[in-house]
Amino acid sequence: MEVIFTSQFERVIPILGKENFNKLQKANIIIFGIGGVGSYVAEALVRTGIGNITIVDGDKIEESNINRQLPALYSTVGKSKVEVMKSRVLDINPNINIVTYNVFVTSENIDMFNFSKYDYVIDAIDTVSAKLKIIQKAKECDIRIISSMGTGNKMDVTKFKICDISKTSVCPLAKIIRKELSKLGIKNVKVLFSTEEPLVKSRDSISSLAFVPGTAGLMIASEVIKDIAFA
Repeated sequence: MEVIFTSQFERVIPILGKENFNKLQKANIIIFGIGGVGSYVAEALVRTGIGNITIVDGDKIEESNINRQLPALYSTVGKSKVEVMKSRVLDINPNINIVTYNVFVTSENIDMFNFSKYDYVIDAIDTVSAKLKIIQKAKECDIRIISSMGTGNKMDVTKFKICDISKTSVCPLAKIIRKELSKLGIKNVKVLFSTEEPLVKSRDSISSLAFVPGTAGLMIASEVIKDIAFA
């Protein structure tokens, strides 16, 4: 793929260097989940110069998404998240190669994704069984992956950390994923998690503030950019 140096990236290249920016342009990334975390990951990657991106989400935009998800507006309620995000991505960088899958990932359809063709896998979904399948497939193909743990019912963004799953604490979702990965014999999985105790204890709904999943998404994007550009 020909690397296109335009004024769009004139403030990116001096920090990364042309050679490292070239790595981003050639990289192929897949993001599972385009919600509060995933949409911020996707947009930050695109604005920084990732050249090839696949986004996966079977959900439609609801009014309750407007408080925290980039594709969610009153004008987009009822529309496919991946299709709205695709339009947004192409409006940011018309030269990007973007592929969409309007599906929810399950153990039945996980094989439709050829993990071996990606340079990095980003898991930003909520379903435990699907998260485990995504991690398992990435590990089988020896592809780098980062998985987002729970960001709901939190407020303190300074409590977010990125580390190996074995070093997580406090986060209920991380505890479950850690236990299940141990059963599968899977080690060395990079995750983002929070050490903040949940502020809302109700199991009926998950509360969220715009800056919390947004910060998590930007942190994940930062980690992916650094891993690709400076590896």
